[in-house]
Amino acid sequence: MDSGQPNLEAFLAEADKALGSGGVNRSEETLRRYGENTLPGGDRLPAAVVYPGSTADVQAIVRAANVHRVPLYPISTGNNIGLGSRSSNATGQVVVDLGRRMNRILEIDETLAYAVVEPGVSYQAMYDELVRRGNRLMLDVTSGPPQGGMLGNALDKGAGYTPYFDHFGFACGMEVVLPTGEILRTGDGALDSTDISNWHTSKYSFGPILDGLFAQSNYGIVTRMGIWLLPRPPAIRSFHFAYDNDDDLEEIIDLCRPLKLSNFVPTLFRVTNDLYLCGSEGESAEYRTSAGRRSISDEGRRALREKHGVGAWTVSGAFYGASDAAIEPMIQRVRSHFGQSGKARYISHEEATEIAPLQVAINAFSGVPSLGELGLLKWRPGGGNSWFLPGTPMVGKVANDFQRLCRGIYEEHGLDYTVMNVCAARFCRGLHVLSFNREDEEERERAGSCYRKMAEEVARRGVFVGRSPVDFQEFHMSQTIPSFRGACASIKQALDPNGILAPGRYGIHAG
Repeated sequence: MDSGQPNLEAFLAEADKALGSGGVNRSEETLRRYGENTLPGGDRLPAAVVYPGSTADVQAIVRAANVHRVPLYPISTGNNIGLGSRSSNATGQVVVDLGRRMNRILEIDETLAYAVVEPGVSYQAMYDELVRRGNRLMLDVTSGPPQGGMLGNALDKGAGYTPYFDHFGFACGMEVVLPTGEILRTGDGALDSTDISNWHTSKYSFGPILDGLFAQSNYGIVTRMGIWLLPRPPAIRSFHFAYDNDDDLEEIIDLCRPLKLSNFVPTLFRVTNDLYLCGSEGESAEYRTSAGRRSISDEGRRALREKHGVGAWTVSGAFYGASDAAIEPMIQRVRSHFGQSGKARYISHEEATEIAPLQVAINAFSGVPSLGELGLLKWRPGGGNSWFLPGTPMVGKVANDFQRLCRGIYEEHGLDYTVMNVCAARFCRGLHVLSFNREDEEERERAGSCYRKMAEEVARRGVFVGRSPVDFQEFHMSQTIPSFRGACASIKQALDPNGILAPGRYGIHAG
């Protein structure tokens, strides 16, 4: 939208009046900062940024946007690095930064182990508060930025590594401002009462479960969410196994599966390749020799593994228990399990604390926010970073076939195959990192082409992505069946008849 259009000016005047001093920002520096991202498609400058301080403020902004037909793009903390950061899906939208002023922990119930948060509450802020209260409860963290928003990550189907890894699944009870400006409360919050006991403890209340409508959609602005917490165990012990060969992934997946199907191992497994672990420790030693046009050599990868003490694949998990001694028999059982073929080299918890990339895994299993994996932004100069997030069934041969496929596509595009498979019982998500020089136009184009080809090839084999960078949301929606697209469009039309809330986000448009 042209920032000089009268309807935008009228909207911003109304927003300024509703929000008070500092509630609207249109400075060139601010617009540039909110428009930038790490993706190959380029930055997307907003028309303005507004900073609500309450649910009532959000209602006022949404109602004004309806009157003046101004598109809004809500964000929480804007730390969705590799998927879009603060950048909207289209230029000229007005970014609604919910995290700047709506950053309160509204409640922590230590008896029932849950918290209630506004969009601006980060993993670091929640961790710090739990420590202040005695560290009796533990949150599930991502291995991304500690300043990432808990609410925003859950709504984008983000995940962690502890038994509470499913952030949307372990959320309970929302307050939502609909595109009309009305307030919706989900779950027990829908009860017509001012005193609701089970809003953030009971997920399955009377009537349709509407919470899912607001995950990866543009159907409403969530201003409050309950998040379940885990009692912190007295002892946490990690275990790690290093494998030497790329094709060992088949054995690894088949060994992880029964341990998760039985829930013997309570955490998810991090099955991480060498570049995912070592790439956070500095720039590729080979990048400048080919000007970024070739993938790192096998010799270069081996040198990194030897330097950091990891494998072509490194498996990480953890046990919780009453004491280290109580956990030790479980460690011995898992060592025996992974030691069957003789391929795995065991790395103890104590050894892992001395290996920086494995300390990141220990932090994740312990609910401690960490900056470690942000080092992947420096693997190639120029700060380019995009995530490709498909999932595969927990069948070793299938996972290995996908590993070979994607590794080949990376190499075809002169990029470095960088991936962590996060493994549950039946499904693993492949966190593929595309690192590239965003200041090099040709390399940017290769990164975008690499992403698209992988997405096309895995879809041909019946695999879809779980999350998407803003560059590719329209593309991924086009991969769905017509009835799915039609249903999304019909819901959008019903809830947002004026199309003011993030039009096109996740590829959803009014029907």
